[in-house]
Amino acid sequence: MITQKLFECNAYLKDFDAQVLSCEEGKNGYAVVLDRTAFYPEGGGQPCDLGVLGGARVLDVHTRDGVIVHSVDAPLSGRVHGAIDWDRRFDLMQQHSGEHLISGTAHRLYGVENVGFHMGAELITIDFDRVLRMEELAVVEAQVNAAIWANLETKISYFDSEAACDIDYRSKKAIEGQLRLVEFPGVDICACCGTHVARTGEIGLVKLLSVVKFHQGVRIELVCGRRAYEYLSAVTAQNRTISGLLSAKPLETAKAVERTLAELNQFKQEKALWEGRCFAALSESLRGTGDVLLFEENLIPDSVRRLCVEIMAVCGGRCGVFSGTDEAGYAYALGQENGDLRALVKDMNAALNGRGGGKPNFAQGRVAAKRAEIEVFFGK
Repeated sequence: MITQKLFECNAYLKDFDAQVLSCEEGKNGYAVVLDRTAFYPEGGGQPCDLGVLGGARVLDVHTRDGVIVHSVDAPLSGRVHGAIDWDRRFDLMQQHSGEHLISGTAHRLYGVENVGFHMGAELITIDFDRVLRMEELAVVEAQVNAAIWANLETKISYFDSEAACDIDYRSKKAIEGQLRLVEFPGVDICACCGTHVARTGEIGLVKLLSVVKFHQGVRIELVCGRRAYEYLSAVTAQNRTISGLLSAKPLETAKAVERTLAELNQFKQEKALWEGRCFAALSESLRGTGDVLLFEENLIPDSVRRLCVEIMAVCGGRCGVFSGTDEAGYAYALGQENGDLRALVKDMNAALNGRGGGKPNFAQGRVAAKRAEIEVFFGK
């Protein structure tokens, strides 16, 4: 059974009529084959179209043994009317065309190859076979957006694979038989079966979000079209909030954050200095007293650790320091010079719903218990 691929002739076709050739019940609804379809099946890195077919919801569209199969939630027969989810389709067209421009421009400028491509629900990832520096990616992004604003016409052509030998096009694998080439003049030409915008201006904008080392090359994240607009709108709204909190102009928030972090670091240093003096005085007052159990307010886990270390060095017994509340639980540090607390820590975590561990003579963690329960465990 051969299904006419209407999406190849017209990517902007939103609805159509077709004849049901077969309908078989399966594990996930019904598998329907049509004589013609505008639903794009998943492939080439592009997700499938969704929508409605003969009143049934289209759950998935894929190719099985060369046949396009529509997975729907109700049985179908005879003539049916199909309507694709156009917002989803156009979004995927924007993303796919933007990916071609990025991959083609990076290849043309720096000779890198696209060795992996995934179009997710929120962003696109592209894997290149060698490292690209941020400065190089900035050039790629600038040139791609210039090509978008030039509103270039997308050209789609078909060739026999042998006849296309003299054409310089991108392809991840060798293709035999008919070859479908998608061209953005002067920017990229690539073998592709997906749906694309008619002119680059419909992409609107491409924005690169991140780059990380991946295998021998890099993986970049990007958004195109409406996704880029929504992403930048969210970033702008967040920056507006930060601007208000820091009393800084929107384009000066980074400097304001740097100043705030410097002030915070200075405060942390001063706090650590005063804590050190208080801890030293407290540990000296407990010198030689044997086992110690302390509850201190508003200490971060590192301060709990530091206080426990100070006291266990002089108390001559076991030291336990807890900080927190009955509602939120307590951070703890437990230590004893030359002691072995592993069994005690295990029993304590079991009895007080705790988590943590460390060395034989020192452990740190957290318990979800009340102060009275902790005191009972330690016999206080």
